[in-house]
Amino acid sequence: MFASRFWFCLSALVVGLGSAWCVLRFGGGATIAAGAWQSQVLAGSVNADPYTRARVALGGLLALGPEETIYYVASTDDSGKPLLARCHYRVTGPAPAARWWSVTAYADDRFLFPDSQNRYSINNASPGLPPGQVMLVTGPTPSAAGPWLPTPGNSGLLLVLRLYQPGPVVRASVAALTPLHIQAEEPCS
Repeated sequence: MFASRFWFCLSALVVGLGSAWCVLRFGGGATIAAGAWQSQVLAGSVNADPYTRARVALGGLLALGPEETIYYVASTDDSGKPLLARCHYRVTGPAPAARWWSVTAYADDRFLFPDSQNRYSINNASPGLPPGQVMLVTGPTPSAAGPWLPTPGNSGLLLVLRLYQPGPVVRASVAALTPLHIQAEEPCS
């Protein structure tokens, strides 16, 4: 009797921990897509479920509420291929309707890439951007095609778009964002 209860409890513990790990690692919850960009609509919200709160904590985010900031994360390009630090990508599109926006490059461990010149993001105050447009290039080496975000190494790449004090249309529906395009500059694998 004791042995069967023990194995039942152990099985329940393994299944429970395994399912929690899968949800935290691979997502779930209210995720909205705008092109290659994904947004956890409840991140920073008082309505966030425990799994969303745990994902925010594990990701090291300091998530503000959606009236203050909306976050979008891209781990693939427009064609659905995973982003890689060793490749060059061009990110373009109309500037999002927000008081301030930024695009930051992270390694797939969610840490910033090392850069001796402290170039970690491009924002609406960055020099070299056409008015009302987002235009930047990521990759391990500089590009003449626009402002450059260095991504040295051989890891995966995450791009995070932050909209601070977003406009009313995007605040009402995060899917209403006109997505920034992410395109590989040359074939890369």
